[in-house]
Amino acid sequence: MAPPPHQIDPRFPSAEEEAARQKTPSPYSGPESSYQLAFTDHDFLLRKDLRPVRMQLELLKPELVQQEQGVDSTIVIFGSARIPSLEQAARELDAARASGEEQAIRRAETRQRMSAYYEEARRLASLITERSRSLATPVYVCTGGGPGIMEAGNRGAHEAGGKSVGLNIVLPHEQEPNPFITPELCFQFHYFALRKMHFLMRSVALVCFPGGFGTLDELFETLTLTQTGKSRRRPILLVGREFWTRLIDFDWLVESGMINAQDLSLFRFVETAEEAWQALVQDEGLQLEARDPDPASA
Repeated sequence: MAPPPHQIDPRFPSAEEEAARQKTPSPYSGPESSYQLAFTDHDFLLRKDLRPVRMQLELLKPELVQQEQGVDSTIVIFGSARIPSLEQAARELDAARASGEEQAIRRAETRQRMSAYYEEARRLASLITERSRSLATPVYVCTGGGPGIMEAGNRGAHEAGGKSVGLNIVLPHEQEPNPFITPELCFQFHYFALRKMHFLMRSVALVCFPGGFGTLDELFETLTLTQTGKSRRRPILLVGREFWTRLIDFDWLVESGMINAQDLSLFRFVETAEEAWQALVQDEGLQLEARDPDPASA
């Protein structure tokens, strides 16, 4: 018995269906043939001329998947991939002391001091996950998906029983995603620009821990977009006043006329996970609710 007319699916066969049933005629099955469907042709999609298409795909995939997973609001945690956990730092220091090499010991002692930031990022991610869970629209932790501070952020969310996002990037020395990212929300990027755009599209706040060139790139792009009005204003927290003021003389930027004094209000310093949470929810008055995706740097 045929289904009623209103139940008949009027759509064309899907691309998935077409790809699954595609059969290449034998005269056109060689590597020189152009018979393959364009969207299943790997070599074609990787051509230089297809860069605009690949950029569009890299914008769309994380966007659509996060929509499907119900990720509307995030708090982004930036920071160095080189900051170890407390446990790892302790092991490194024990090994350095056993070697008796002064330089190795000093380096390991520095890494142990820096590991405190790993623990703060881990605790902050747990706070975010636990305290936003009951909201109509939960807030999810989002990181760059790698080791160090990024791992700490995903780990804290995982340990609190929540989902978290990881926006990994292909690097010359391959960066593996850390094991604490929710698998459905673990993405890999080729283009830095699109990755940074996704950091901002859903973020209601950004928390920046100590880091190197990559962290500075992410921080200053966010500050620039906010300063110029290209991106809506949101809380930007810098964890560790001593680190940041030693690294960047913000006052000199004002004194030399490179920025305006009011630009210093674009961010604030905090020291601990608890202080960061208080700054977000109480001092900044952050409304933890769904927001429309931000075009950021479109």
